[in-house]
Amino acid sequence: MRVGIGYDVHQLCEGRPLVLGGITIPFERGLLGHSDADVLLHAIMDAILGALGLGDIGRHFPDSDPQYKGIASLRLLAHVAALMQEQGYEIGNLDAIVIAQRPKIGPYFPAMQEQISQILGCRPEQINLKATTEEHLGFTGREEGMAAQAICLLERKKE
Repeated sequence: MRVGIGYDVHQLCEGRPLVLGGITIPFERGLLGHSDADVLLHAIMDAILGALGLGDIGRHFPDSDPQYKGIASLRLLAHVAALMQEQGYEIGNLDAIVIAQRPKIGPYFPAMQEQISQILGCRPEQINLKATTEEHLGFTGREEGMAAQAICLLERKKE
């Protein structure tokens, strides 16, 4: 059994789509980043990589590498899932939270869970997603950006 924790933050900006959990959510701003800046998937990948003892997403997908410019984080998650499987692990459970003042993202959780579970090779109920605001405090409360935290439990694959 291995446990990992992940955290990510991205600035909100005009002219980009808002992608969270691999789903494009209607909103007037999106997240700024080298990839699609999916803050939720980035936190999830960091949690899995941490549990595997393989560093973080910056080590695997550096923002200085042009091959990752604009890439869908779902593709990066698929690479992390392959690393997890190569190491002989599978998801026990994953718990993640998005911290954002707006928009309300709860209605999108089932689609996100389905998307994430397919890539990670687990059941949707093994992926728990939540959202919270910071009651207008801090950079997320001022709607300057979004953050996400994730923790995962990896278990050895059953032979």
